[in-house]
Amino acid sequence: MTVAHDFPFDPSNGYTLEMLLQIAPGNEVDGFAEFWQNNYQQVMEAPLRYKVEAEVWSSVDSDKTYRIKFENYDGQSITMWIARPENSCGGLLQGQGYSNPGAPCVSEFGLTTAYACVRGLGFSQCKNIPWMPHKHVLHGIDCKENYILRGVIADQWMAARVLLDMFPDTEENLCYTGGSMGGGMGALLLAWDKRFRAAYLNIPTFGSEVRFDHQSTGSGEACRMYVLEHPEALEVLRWFDASAAAKYISIPTACAPAQFDPCVAPVGQFSIANALSDKIKTLFIREVGHFAPTLHDKKLNEDILQWCRKNFTVE
Repeated sequence: MTVAHDFPFDPSNGYTLEMLLQIAPGNEVDGFAEFWQNNYQQVMEAPLRYKVEAEVWSSVDSDKTYRIKFENYDGQSITMWIARPENSCGGLLQGQGYSNPGAPCVSEFGLTTAYACVRGLGFSQCKNIPWMPHKHVLHGIDCKENYILRGVIADQWMAARVLLDMFPDTEENLCYTGGSMGGGMGALLLAWDKRFRAAYLNIPTFGSEVRFDHQSTGSGEACRMYVLEHPEALEVLRWFDASAAAKYISIPTACAPAQFDPCVAPVGQFSIANALSDKIKTLFIREVGHFAPTLHDKKLNEDILQWCRKNFTVE
């Protein structure tokens, strides 16, 4: 596959599809599972503190959409939205990409849909955390307890608690979708959280450290450049390897890595996809990611939508 581009590097990382499908997940550091299980328990055992600030206008007439503010276990204030359709058939937590979203979500697949702006981004910006992606991804990188990804995963877990508390009927069918940053967050959070029933991870970030061997334009490039000057940071980043977490996921999961992606190195994406157990995985291989979609990928999007409709609906 050849894609015309003007990047000063190869967004395919020089790998064929056959090579990408052989990439192994990152090596799991000792204590990895215990670290994440403890983080999850800390969120689940914290007091549940949230306030519905307003019901806001929705572009979908049948939705009731709410703006909510909650406090996480460490006191961090987070803003989220929940869109409730007339006839909800479950719940959906959506993980954000590395941007600063300013609009509420709408319901998807007939599910009560929740979208949280994780700490430092969008409506959860604050004075102590930089909102620019290349700075946000380095925040607290001095140690695993302080690193930003520990906090953003905690924000997603707490957002799911808020959703389930407001609408308990979503408990029997809670699902997850996320792309780019949201895909990587999904692998890290779903591995330890048994509340979810199915998930879709699109062009996921935070894969094996093999991604640092390749230039990109995304948040991973900020990490790559930082590691060149501070190689000790790898010891922290290994605790946040989404490919090391992915093998613990036990629910039906669709994953769509891209063979060509200037923003998120394909080698990292495939390290996550390859780590998922064949028993639970449905693989959709994109030709490109973070780039104008090809005809193949436009058709693939229809196939992915069909998978989500089938797996996110309880008959």
